[in-house]
Amino acid sequence: MRISGFATTQATREQAERHPAVAFATLGRSGLTCSRAGFGGYRINTSAAAHREALLQALRRGINLIDTSANYADGASEMLVGQVLAESIREGVLTREAVIVVTKAGYLQGKNHALSQQRRKAGNPFPELVPYAEGLEHCIHPEFLEDQITRSLDRLALDNIDVLLLHNPEYYLGWAARQGVERQAAQDIYAERIQRAFAHLEKEVDRGRIRFYGISSNTFPAAADSRDFTSLNRVVAGAQALKPDHHLAVIQFPMNLFEPGAVLEANQPEGRTLLDTARQFELGTLVNRPLNAFDGTRLTRLADVPDGDPPPPDAVRERLRELADSEQLFFQKVLPGLGLGGDLTARITEQLAMAEALDAHFDRYETYDNWLQIQNEHVMPRADGVLDFLRPRSDDPALKDWRRAYRERLNQALSAVSAVYAAPAAERIAAIKDAVRQADADWNTDQPLSRMALRALQSTRGISAVLVGMRRPDYVADVLAATTPGGAKASRKSGWMQLKNRLDRLP
Repeated sequence: MRISGFATTQATREQAERHPAVAFATLGRSGLTCSRAGFGGYRINTSAAAHREALLQALRRGINLIDTSANYADGASEMLVGQVLAESIREGVLTREAVIVVTKAGYLQGKNHALSQQRRKAGNPFPELVPYAEGLEHCIHPEFLEDQITRSLDRLALDNIDVLLLHNPEYYLGWAARQGVERQAAQDIYAERIQRAFAHLEKEVDRGRIRFYGISSNTFPAAADSRDFTSLNRVVAGAQALKPDHHLAVIQFPMNLFEPGAVLEANQPEGRTLLDTARQFELGTLVNRPLNAFDGTRLTRLADVPDGDPPPPDAVRERLRELADSEQLFFQKVLPGLGLGGDLTARITEQLAMAEALDAHFDRYETYDNWLQIQNEHVMPRADGVLDFLRPRSDDPALKDWRRAYRERLNQALSAVSAVYAAPAAERIAAIKDAVRQADADWNTDQPLSRMALRALQSTRGISAVLVGMRRPDYVADVLAATTPGGAKASRKSGWMQLKNRLDRLP
């Protein structure tokens, strides 16, 4: 059963009034009131109980903007959003009219890519496909967008999407560069494709399937002469050419302490920046990757790191041996008694066999942030997936005891590996925090770095909401602690420039 309705100006404003401890802003010309921290759905999945609880907690505590995409978790992110929204509405936590749902379309991966291959074999491929890499295509053609909106509405179990964003359409520009297409010609084709997509999205507004639309692009803040630059000024001109009362209302882009291009890069006409231009056209702005910064090719997680001396390698290997013993106990004694069948048993065995690989590689991940990426994107999703799958079968005493012990062994092993990289990372984080404090008087706090990073963004004029991955309830609490009313809103250009200069000098 689908949820009817859509976010309204009145209901979102009343939602803000019900949560005075949370900061809210107006989402540009949409007129909707959004929490200044949005729930980022990049890595949430229906298979993880913690993800469900985190989203429930976020909605209960006042966050009313959810950002997801058709390709996040191959559609499972949208499904979880729909399930949690339905539960929250049934429980009276909120109404459909009080929450803003943002989703995106453009990628063909996983199921979408399989669909594309099926259509190709049938002689009916999606038009204007960009074959970007093995298993990855991209498309913003109206035919594809109509298909994707239908599928997103089904997964979300909604009658209406509040904001539909074209998801990284600049993939075309990267592909065109590899094909040797001249830069200006590629930019012209790019603008035409976007305008055709907008024309279709206006029809979707008329049909009542979406309310507003926009673009999520990693290259909005790029230098104007970059091959894959997305010009906001040209994007807006395309929408205005369609109709004066167009529904282009929201843009999304990356920004963080190390990537301040949106506020510093004068890539628009008359020396304006991305945020200047967004304000000029009254566009809502959503910032992504606020805590995952790329300094050149280096990834820096903008969060505090536990301090202390690194453990000796033998101590780490001992924790990993204990984890391996727990895995072997499960494979040999517990798993055979669950009666799951050969294929499923084999998949679980493959997913959970991690101790040996960690033992072989734990001292080769180079940096703390590289290790965290391995842990958060590979190790924990595999472990959580298996443990959540086994949860309904935990009335078996042996399985129940093993699950509890394994979680403890896993946490101990991961903590030991993390400690190997934490000491040098803690020194760098301390230097980053010092640079933030010196850059702007309003940023001079003793809070954890994650809150300092969010504070810097949320205090910058022109930013409507900052999208944060909140996959656990404690992440929700941390984000809300940084998202409180008050504090002056200013351009902060001087502070961002000073911060850039200081961070550029870090080793």
